[in-house]
Amino acid sequence: MIQIVRNVQLWFTPPDAEAEGSTPDYRFSLANERTFLAWLRTALALIGGGFAVDQFLPDLGRGWRVGLALALLAAGVLCSLRAVNHWVRCETAMRKGEDLPVSRFPAVLSIAVAIVAVAMVVVVLLGRE
Repeated sequence: MIQIVRNVQLWFTPPDAEAEGSTPDYRFSLANERTFLAWLRTALALIGGGFAVDQFLPDLGRGWRVGLALALLAAGVLCSLRAVNHWVRCETAMRKGEDLPVSRFPAVLSIAVAIVAVAMVVVVLLGRE
């Protein structure tokens, strides 16, 4: 729990992250930043998809529409929070010369998106009942 709080604190105080270890090759830091931005683009796409489902599928039953939209919106929120957390953890690991942290989040996110996609296929095949 203490490590989670420390990671969240580092989100807002990048100079504290720079105090850890030694400066890595700038190319690695820039690659880490590009990965962070890719995660943010994914989060924005999920959030946009959630709003699109809610706004542009009015014939879809309210329960389905709200459920699918909320699932996509929640995935977008989690993805954006995970992006910054992963960026800080990777930057800290590079500065300390440690292995980069592994994460199950990409697998969990992929499964969640697949479930939403399958639900949407079912709804389309059933005629949006």
